Amino acid sequence: MRVMLLTLSRHLCTRTANTTNNITTTLKTSKLKIPCRYKKVAMSQAQKALTDYLHSTRSIPYAFADKISKNSFHSLSNLISKLGSFSPSDFTKKLDKYLRYNPINEFEFFFESIGIQYTHVSSLLPHDKFFFCEDGSLLDSACVLCEFGFPWDKIGLIYMESGFMFRKSGFELKGRFSLLKRYGFSNVQIVGICLTFPFVFGVEEGEFVDEIDGLLSDLRVVFLDFDLGGFVNGNVDVWHEVCRKIKVFYDLNDGKGKIGELVGRNKHVILEYGEKELIEKVEYFCRFGVEKVEVARLILQGSELLNLDLETPVINVLKLLKHIGMNSKGLGDVRKNYAHVLGTIKMANLPNVMRAMGLREWFFDKIKDGNHKLLVNFVTSYPNEERDKGYRDGLKTIHDARTPTHNMNKLNFMHNIGFGENAMTMDILTHMHGTSEELQERFDCLLGLGIEFSKLCKIITKKPKILSQNPETLEKKINFLCQEMGKSLELLDTFPGFIYFDLENRIKPRFRFYTWVIEKGLSSKKYSISSMIATSDKNFVGRAFKIHPAAPKHWFEQFYPNKL
Repeated sequence: MRVMLLTLSRHLCTRTANTTNNITTTLKTSKLKIPCRYKKVAMSQAQKALTDYLHSTRSIPYAFADKISKNSFHSLSNLISKLGSFSPSDFTKKLDKYLRYNPINEFEFFFESIGIQYTHVSSLLPHDKFFFCEDGSLLDSACVLCEFGFPWDKIGLIYMESGFMFRKSGFELKGRFSLLKRYGFSNVQIVGICLTFPFVFGVEEGEFVDEIDGLLSDLRVVFLDFDLGGFVNGNVDVWHEVCRKIKVFYDLNDGKGKIGELVGRNKHVILEYGEKELIEKVEYFCRFGVEKVEVARLILQGSELLNLDLETPVINVLKLLKHIGMNSKGLGDVRKNYAHVLGTIKMANLPNVMRAMGLREWFFDKIKDGNHKLLVNFVTSYPNEERDKGYRDGLKTIHDARTPTHNMNKLNFMHNIGFGENAMTMDILTHMHGTSEELQERFDCLLGLGIEFSKLCKIITKKPKILSQNPETLEKKINFLCQEMGKSLELLDTFPGFIYFDLENRIKPRFRFYTWVIEKGLSSKKYSISSMIATSDKNFVGRAFKIHPAAPKHWFEQFYPNKL
């Protein structure tokens, strides 16, 4: 237990240190017209002056006035900038005088202080109100939340999600807490839950829909039935962190609940690992395109994966497939049909490499249900495979070229869509034109038009120049194929070159000529799309003459007049 508590404290201390560093950095980079050596002192004096103003002049309880002044850096900076030139000797007097004769918009300071991003504050300000006394419900509600245990600088999370609750009376807000307590949660647990799932706080009594009840029931299972509370101290920030980590897995189940027992039985994952680690691994395995709840089960039941570097290790594709359980026939099919993925790859590219072979679900099935150690053992046993010589030579050529960065970006694009570190990849790279961003846009365009990922990768190996065309051109060709020609995308399996040919000067005129031939009854023979499009101009005209002696003349006059 001690190890788990220390782990949580380490995560919390790191976050606190980061917050302090952010404030210091902001002070250094702020546009306050104050010498750097005075900025920190000036800000401290300004906070004290504002606290005194809010408490003594505006009759706000001192504790809350102090929280507002200490958590509204940007609003206070704007206030200081209105004082003109800075003088250490009379700074405080000038500020006190300004506050005496120039009332401030209290809502601006309030909204920033409760943790709302300053760029959003202006859109939340009341149009016709300046002081809390004109609308005290916001401040009163925040005070009730703070007294219950909510950190002042996080109350904004509740406001942005359930702002209407800030119009409720203190009695009604306390009733809300009583309702949540019926599930058996302590105050600090309720705070952590509400900060992580703000919509829970905003539901009226009698409106507990299935989603909310499912969530709270799940959390009760984790906190109470599996005694997670016995491993976590009473710190609100720690419980917020715990709930955020649980939310990573709850979201994988689309908020439907029924995941509490799985989390509870594997609570060591919540206790021992940080939120960032969990999110990174979740995003990685979600790239295998399986049901998200399966990803949650994989990580919770296979926590060894959380210690695994899934970015930098260089592995051999065939070795991995064999290790995971692919038989000899399957390996032979990969060598024959997917040579472009072979060789070495970085672990970061593994999901798309499997997608490029149509093996994403197969691979995930192999490592789930307790078989995750297959992947763990492989990566730890073969962490750095030697790269193919042809690939290494290609890298040297790229680095010696006039535009190494441009070409490396294109190469990284190819790896990101599943191409391996091999000589074939390097050869295909030389036929691709455009920036990596343009190539990605064109690739995504073809995916969006319905071409399967693995088939698109194979098309690129045969006709890499298709990615040298802009998305508009690609879309027009695919639409013409499917809509006017009435063909399915399966045609591209046998005739990928269709995308390569010019639409206006090749595909459209030839297709319409053959349509005319059939309509006129000049030929009953059916020609394939490939023979129709890919045939050279000379052979095409010769074929037209065989169909009918007058056909070539009609072709040139009606369908290809530019050739006359």
